[in-house]
Amino acid sequence: MENDRPRVRGLAARAGGWSARHRWAAVGIWVLFVVLAMGLGSAAGRVDVNESDQLKGETHTAARIIEDAGIERPASETVLIQAKDGTTTATDAGFRAAVGDVVRAVRETGRVTAVTSPYDTKTISKDGRSALVQFEMRGDADTAGDRVEPVLKVVEGVQQKHGSLRIEEIGGASMQKQYADAFGDDFQQAEYSAVPVALGILLIAFGALVAALLPVALAITAIMATMGLMGIVSHVQPMSDTANSVMLLVGMAVGVDYCLFYLRREREERAAGRDASTALRIAAATSGRAIIVSGVTVCVAMAGMLFTGLAEFEAMGLASLMVVAVAMVGSVTVLPALLSLLGERVEKGRIPFLRRRAGRGNGNGDGGSRFWTAVLRRVLARPVVSVAVAAGALLAVAAPALGMKTSQLTLDQEFGDSLPIVQTYNRVNEAFPGGSEPAQVVVEAKDIEAPEVRAALARFKEEAVSSGASRGPVDVKLYRAQNVAFVSVPLVGGSDFDKAGKSLEKLRDEVRPATLGKVEGLRAPVTGQVAGSRDFNDQLVGSVVPVFAFVVVFAFLLMLLSFRSLTVAITSIVLNLLSVGAAYGILVAVFQHGWGASLVGAQGVGAIVTWLPLFLFVILFGLSMDYHVFVVSRIREARLRGRSTKEAIQHGVVTTAGVVTSAAVIMVAVFAIFGTLSMQSMKQMGVGLAAAVLIDATVIRGVLLPAVMALLGERNWYLPRWLHRLPDLTHDEVAEAVAAPPGPREHERLKV
Repeated sequence: MENDRPRVRGLAARAGGWSARHRWAAVGIWVLFVVLAMGLGSAAGRVDVNESDQLKGETHTAARIIEDAGIERPASETVLIQAKDGTTTATDAGFRAAVGDVVRAVRETGRVTAVTSPYDTKTISKDGRSALVQFEMRGDADTAGDRVEPVLKVVEGVQQKHGSLRIEEIGGASMQKQYADAFGDDFQQAEYSAVPVALGILLIAFGALVAALLPVALAITAIMATMGLMGIVSHVQPMSDTANSVMLLVGMAVGVDYCLFYLRREREERAAGRDASTALRIAAATSGRAIIVSGVTVCVAMAGMLFTGLAEFEAMGLASLMVVAVAMVGSVTVLPALLSLLGERVEKGRIPFLRRRAGRGNGNGDGGSRFWTAVLRRVLARPVVSVAVAAGALLAVAAPALGMKTSQLTLDQEFGDSLPIVQTYNRVNEAFPGGSEPAQVVVEAKDIEAPEVRAALARFKEEAVSSGASRGPVDVKLYRAQNVAFVSVPLVGGSDFDKAGKSLEKLRDEVRPATLGKVEGLRAPVTGQVAGSRDFNDQLVGSVVPVFAFVVVFAFLLMLLSFRSLTVAITSIVLNLLSVGAAYGILVAVFQHGWGASLVGAQGVGAIVTWLPLFLFVILFGLSMDYHVFVVSRIREARLRGRSTKEAIQHGVVTTAGVVTSAAVIMVAVFAIFGTLSMQSMKQMGVGLAAAVLIDATVIRGVLLPAVMALLGERNWYLPRWLHRLPDLTHDEVAEAVAAPPGPREHERLKV
């Protein structure tokens, strides 16, 4: 009998077969890998992205100058003292007393340094009703939020003493603390809730506790291993908390999906009457191969982020790539070993009322969703109408994306009125346009006290105001030992990034060349929030074409090599682009135009956060391949068994409908959790991902894909003769599942 068995050539089939035969070894190796990865990662420690690595351009140059000079920039804080009525001014005795009380109170905490009075620094608003007390927090700026509470309390005490005035604190440290208090547990709760949500959906899908726990357990161990690997890799490519959150999101989605694909196929084959060993072998040769093709394609898509040149994107791309690779390897190695160990015990913990639903199957491989069977019957009966309606609907949904406006979200756009500090931020910007987040010119010279340098700095201060880029005051702080100076320039436009951006351009392109640019050997990059936003946008826009080209071209090549069909490769790219376009359209409609914004708590945003379109493209293009590869693999398998293309399409879509639906519901649920967060950028990411996956699993895979394939007929398997020399990665492993495999002539016809 062994000699009668067809020769298995595919990597997935070989890996699954070995794991099933050496199940304890496979499980032991996986556990050892996870433990070693976590241990080594913990020992190595994680290196996070630092400020000088965040961006290129002037922002990067400024950060490098500061870092090379060894200057530690403390977290700066500001206390706004503002009259509530229209008669009190900064010259009144009560106002002066309040300023004195604030200066004295914050200084006595011992937590601050460089406390300045507005009467010395001239930080009094033009209308005379507002003034700023400024100081710096002692210690590391990154942890200043942990030490600012005593300062906030004494400021609150002064406020209670002077009820006729508004006395509020804002700054890097106080904003850190308010964010941590308001949203510190937000991400953790979202991350933790993803596990029970996925488990609940899997219980419904499988109807058995053990079967539902397997995908969740594998996804969690893949995430744990990747966390360790991130620590090791961070010494080459620094990581970040954002990369960690994205890794967890992607890891939970693909980890559960891959196991779901594999496990459902194994159960389906057993329900068809095959013994456990044969069922496992078939699952390895079919779903295992689909997982590898899908995983490699997703990894390629994630690698697209490495072309942005943005440290945060590079970290997210590498972390996502690693977790997908780990989940893929685990799915085709340790999962078959666990299934072999468990045998029939995988059905333990049956949920009575879900028994019939989960165990449904007719024994011949055609069992599937009644709903999708009915849909497919109508789609395949009228493929032209189906393509026109589905494609027309998706293009209509995508249409708003043509007017997409991207922007760095301001504080009030990001958080709305949910944080008290947002109101303080707005009041400071209204009274002192650009004052709360001034531009910083980092001046480096051979001798910072040389007469020509001092003269250039003086001219720069004058020109910055006279040019209209700033209303002042322009402050200069010298670091004589390092030959560096910091020039703070409040930009006209304040928190309005468009207006402040014009002021920044004037400062960079006109004022600086006419003053500081006259001194030989002097460097004066302009940094700050507005400058960082501008540099980020410029770099992001410059990376769009190479990232899009890399992802699309390599995904096309992978599909071409994996299915040996030019048609399948082209249609996969077109359908994925349509899915991404629909997601963009929904984002613009909801968050920019406000259609249905109240349903997701997104009123008044008016723009899409700058980094999201490129991020969504890479993530969605990769994840969409999951469903496409799985469905087309099943269609191709049925075609190789000898069915007609139309029959193969119906068989492939109907038999995968259950698993694709379950996988999509899990992804949508996990992504939707992030859509409930208070930060608008995270809300946009969650809504965009959830909407795209839902569209992809229903309209694209359930209607448009089968309709297009039905119209193409035998042309679905077209491969020009001049492409026959390409490597053959098809590994026609479906012979394991076929009683009478197709003959050589049929096989050759499918490849032409």
